[in-house]
Amino acid sequence: MRAASLSRRTSIAAVVVFSLVTGVSPLVHTQAKPRARALGVPFDGTPGPLNAITDVAGVEVGHATIVRGDGPLVVGKGPVRTGVTAIWPRGKVWQPVFAGWFAGNGFGEMTGAPWVVEGGVLGGPVMITGTYSVGAVRDAVNSWFQEVAKREIPWHQPVVGETSDAFLNDGLGQHVTRAHVFEALNSARGGVVPEGNVGGGTGMVAHGFKGGIGTASRRVGDEPARRARPGELRDPRTAHDRRRAGRPRDCGRRTDARRTPAGRSRRLHHCRRRY
Repeated sequence: MRAASLSRRTSIAAVVVFSLVTGVSPLVHTQAKPRARALGVPFDGTPGPLNAITDVAGVEVGHATIVRGDGPLVVGKGPVRTGVTAIWPRGKVWQPVFAGWFAGNGFGEMTGAPWVVEGGVLGGPVMITGTYSVGAVRDAVNSWFQEVAKREIPWHQPVVGETSDAFLNDGLGQHVTRAHVFEALNSARGGVVPEGNVGGGTGMVAHGFKGGIGTASRRVGDEPARRARPGELRDPRTAHDRRRAGRPRDCGRRTDARRTPAGRSRRLHHCRRRY
């Protein structure tokens, strides 16, 4: 990460990382469900108070989740398992922060990335949604600044990352609307971050496992004056290093066929854990 008071990295795999020197979120709550660390998974490092991206002061996260329908796929009707997630770096304001971008796996779409690369700053939120809703979310972010924030920003290029929810969701139906984007933006808060099947993580599948929204933070540095607290929010659709808690997983070549609601056959890889 860049050595700045606040830095940002986003990847095509929908990873958002913030870091703020001596930044502490004032909101401390408890999770309703146990998390992996509480269940004894031996992750490295020392987490912040919430072990979430919101341990970085000022960061707010909001979701809009759409779950509707069951049965065979009917384009335009469902089943719908999708949503949108909003991550504000400094709350619901236009306040540019230092930013950077990298491609985690070289496959995917993220609007606004060229400006982040060339300008090195980001003014608005980072959004996460399904592949076919990226355009609608991008446009809605600009509308939010004009209609809700009452701020005209003629050159704003919103950052919206896509993650494919094609296995579980009627993506072609494009069910994410402007109202859902406004809901995610307006509902964003500090404190505990809802995880799992929420927002942009609702329809995620990663190598045969159910994916979803996850977040974490770590304390970095020993001296108080140099201490930083990076935080991350992740919406995985794939895995890059095939490790869990620092332990390698043996991912074999065997695949199993699975039927989608539309009857299409897809093959999902399965990984055997080696602990």
